[in-house]
Amino acid sequence: SPKDKRIVENPESAKDIWWGDVNIPLDHHTFKINRERAIDYLNMCPQIYVVDGYAGWEPENRLKVRVICSRAYHALFMHNMLIRPSQTDLESFGKPDFTIYNAGSFPANRYTKGISSKTSVAVSFEDKQFVILGTEYAGEMKKGVFTIMNYLMPKKNILSMHCSANVGKDNSVSLFFGLSGTGKTTLSADPRRKLIGDDEHGWSEKGIFNVEGGCYAKCIELSPEKEPEIFQAIRFGTVLENVVYDPMQRVVDFDNKSITENTRASYPIEFIPQVEIPCVGGHPKNIVFLTCDAFGVLPPVSKLTPEQAMYHFISGYTAKVAGTEMGITEPQATFSACFGAAFMVWHPTKYAELLSQKIQKHGSQAWLVNTGWSGGGYGKGSRLSLKYTRAIIDAINTGELSRIETQKDKLFGFEIPTACPGVPAEILNPRNTWEDKTAYDATARKLADLFKNNFKKYETSGSNKISDAGPA
Repeated sequence: SPKDKRIVENPESAKDIWWGDVNIPLDHHTFKINRERAIDYLNMCPQIYVVDGYAGWEPENRLKVRVICSRAYHALFMHNMLIRPSQTDLESFGKPDFTIYNAGSFPANRYTKGISSKTSVAVSFEDKQFVILGTEYAGEMKKGVFTIMNYLMPKKNILSMHCSANVGKDNSVSLFFGLSGTGKTTLSADPRRKLIGDDEHGWSEKGIFNVEGGCYAKCIELSPEKEPEIFQAIRFGTVLENVVYDPMQRVVDFDNKSITENTRASYPIEFIPQVEIPCVGGHPKNIVFLTCDAFGVLPPVSKLTPEQAMYHFISGYTAKVAGTEMGITEPQATFSACFGAAFMVWHPTKYAELLSQKIQKHGSQAWLVNTGWSGGGYGKGSRLSLKYTRAIIDAINTGELSRIETQKDKLFGFEIPTACPGVPAEILNPRNTWEDKTAYDATARKLADLFKNNFKKYETSGSNKISDAGPA
């Protein structure tokens, strides 16, 4: 659970860290006790696995990572997820910048100060070490590397981002931010564009680079029709996690959720046919914030100023629809700072300021794209067609949408395009799609207030310019 994640509190880094529910402090003495526990366990194992690899495709900004673990599948997982060095690189690899000790089969010492369960996932930036005890979830290693990069990259004026990225034939790069269920993976997989990466990126002085050497795709209800690229990437060398399969036939049942809905596939990025190798690109032309608005009040697409981009980046909004068995009929707003609060080490405004600087320096255009409801909220309206969302993304990528006239939304302040190729003009302004205009106004006001209430916790660190870019 996220409650088991700890960062060692050290005078050198303590002032930089956004302490709270996400980044929980741990004293160095407890870290050392549990690190020794992990090392002792690994030393007792009849066999251990060591994987050396890189995080970051930009050579001058990459991190040398060494993983020491007791399970073969953990080693294969990180072989897939890190950037794989050539034989020559391995020979001169030398001392790693960070070491991960994965003793996940062995519990943490629950009686040490600050440890709340048998699970402990702790990072020490000063020791350059990451220690896992009491959990065999391979994703902890991937998340750990991203947490480390999220701390180190902003120190070099590099923006670390939880997003996907692709590049067109004209070398124009697009970024896609979005929480689970917003369509980030689906929309960034475009047959006319090459994938740079599906999850973690850095934005440096040179441009965009992928942090990872692999993909960690959700595979619940996976089929060759819905997601052919991911389906065909599942082959020898791919790690499948939490899936159910027939041991006699050795056939995976991707629809089976009996263990968890969080079924995953980890494979090298080269398993995707349309991929840009090396996984780097220029400065992004377009930045797309995806949201699945179940209230049905946000437009299918809106154009943002740099200040509005900072506001929506910090907010990280989407809405979830609870199951009817829970008796919840109303959508629930979810806000996750920078579209990935669980991995952010600095205060969100640090990342937002870097985003704003880079948008203004390189002239990137930010957009807010709603993949949720239209014509009413969940239960009344209907989900926006994927065909229309793809047409919007195409118009953004070709530059057509930038040239179209816009209307300002009085409540949210962003600009709504009056037309878009392949999309009916009448659905572009959400108020027009609601039969009951009074109900629309009330729901829009309700969502605006949710945005404002969520943003209050950032106002002390952010300038008024950012909060002024939010709803009226």
